[in-house]
Amino acid sequence: MQSHLEDQTFTKLPAAQLKAAQTYEHCKFIGCDFNHATLDGLVFIDCTFHDCNLLLASVGNTGFQNVLFKGCKLSGVNFGKARDFLFEVNFESCILDNAIFSQKKNKKAKFTDCAMIETDLTEADLTEAKFINCNLHRAFFSRTILKGADLRSSYNFSIDPDDNVVKKAHFSLHGLPGLLGKYDIKIEG
Repeated sequence: MQSHLEDQTFTKLPAAQLKAAQTYEHCKFIGCDFNHATLDGLVFIDCTFHDCNLLLASVGNTGFQNVLFKGCKLSGVNFGKARDFLFEVNFESCILDNAIFSQKKNKKAKFTDCAMIETDLTEADLTEAKFINCNLHRAFFSRTILKGADLRSSYNFSIDPDDNVVKKAHFSLHGLPGLLGKYDIKIEG
């Protein structure tokens, strides 16, 4: 039986209190520890997570519809297993190291001030996404759609324009080495 909770704030909620087949709408989660938690099958609609630990949380068939993560640890979370229906997630000041977005459609996503070291963005559709001041060291871009994406203030990325769709994407001059790395050329100035 599906239960539905709306307009509630959960502070330091332990993962054990999350129930299967639960829908949370317009809810706030503050300081919750969902480290290694199983969030499979839950649905979050118009929710916000502040300062939560979701390290290696399982999100198989989890619904994320217009969800904001702010100041959260999401290392190793496999968003590729989350439900595709209306998938929309945004991140501010989060740690997304080793997170997986493989084959996810998240158009117009915002990643602001995030650590995305070794994050897997393989075959993701990030059309018009904004990567604002993100560390993309060793992030995996392969057959990723970045049409109109903004990476001007992000750094440490390596994106092969021949292997990814970068039409009308925005890059700064300091990002050129990340686009031309495969040619082993030196860019100065």
